[in-house]
Amino acid sequence: MKLIDGKATAAEIKREIAQEVAQIKAAGGKTPHLAAVLVGHDGGSETYVANKVRACEEVGFKSTLIRYEEDVTEKELLACVERLNKDADIDGFIVQLPLPGHISEEKITEAIDYRKDVDGFHPVNVGRMSLGMPCFLSATPAGIIELLRRYNIETKGKHCVVLGRSNIVGKPVSMLMMRKGYPGDCTVTVCHSRTQNIKEICLQADIIIAALGVPEFLRGDMVKEGAVVIDVGTTRVPSDQTKSGFKLTGDVAFNEVAPKCSWITPVPGGVGPMTIVSLLRNTLLAGKKMIYA
Repeated sequence: MKLIDGKATAAEIKREIAQEVAQIKAAGGKTPHLAAVLVGHDGGSETYVANKVRACEEVGFKSTLIRYEEDVTEKELLACVERLNKDADIDGFIVQLPLPGHISEEKITEAIDYRKDVDGFHPVNVGRMSLGMPCFLSATPAGIIELLRRYNIETKGKHCVVLGRSNIVGKPVSMLMMRKGYPGDCTVTVCHSRTQNIKEICLQADIIIAALGVPEFLRGDMVKEGAVVIDVGTTRVPSDQTKSGFKLTGDVAFNEVAPKCSWITPVPGGVGPMTIVSLLRNTLLAGKKMIYA
C-alpha cells in the first residue's frame, strides 16, 4: 500500500504557480485576481474561504473578500455578481456555497460570467466538460484527476466505481474518468443511495472514488486486492482523541481498506488540499485568458 500525498502534491503545484506568477509580473503582466463572496458566518465556509485567501497570498495573487450578512437579499447578491462580472481587474470569482435558503443557488450560479467561473459550476462549463471541450473544471474533480496524473496511476481500460452522484464531485469526476485520454479511458459505474448490490459492484472496481459524505462507508470487505481508492469524504465526527472534540473522517474505513490497496488517499491530507490549488490553477488560466477566446 502506498499513500497518495495530496498535501505534498498541492505544495508542489503552489510552487509552480508562484513561479509562473513571478514571471508574469516580471514581464509587466497583470497579477491574477481572485474574489470570493461569503454570505453569513457558517464555520466550514469561513474556514474554506480563509484558506483560499491565504493560498492566494502564497502564490502571489491578488484577492478580494466580499462579505454579506445572512439576511442579504437575492437581488443584492445578483447585483454583486454583476459588478464582479464587469470588473476588468477581477479574473475569476466564487460565491461560496451553501447560501441561505431564501436565495436560489442556481440563479446565482447562472448569473456568473462563465469566463470568470473558476469554481467550474456554471452550466456552460459543465456542458463543455461533458463534451470534452476546454473549460474550467470544478475544483475537487480536477484535484482528483491531477493526483492520478502526478502519481502515474494507470486508468486506461480500468473499471472505476464512483460512489456518489453530486453535481460537485460524483457526476463530473465520472465524466472525466471516462473521457478519452489520460487520466481517463475508464469504464465507469456510478453508485448512489438507491443502488443495489453496492458491495458486489465495488469488489469489481480497479479504482474507487468515494464521494458519498457517509463516514467510513467503504469497508475492507468491499475492496479487492490492489485497488486504487480515492477518498473524497470529509465529515466531522465526535472524538475524544482531539482537543477540538472532533476529527475529520473520510468515506473510507482507512484501517480496513488500506492494507488491500495499491494506492490510497488519506483523510485529511489527500483530496482536500488539491481542491484549493485547483481553484488557483483555474484563476491563473482565467488571468491568462487561456480557456476561452
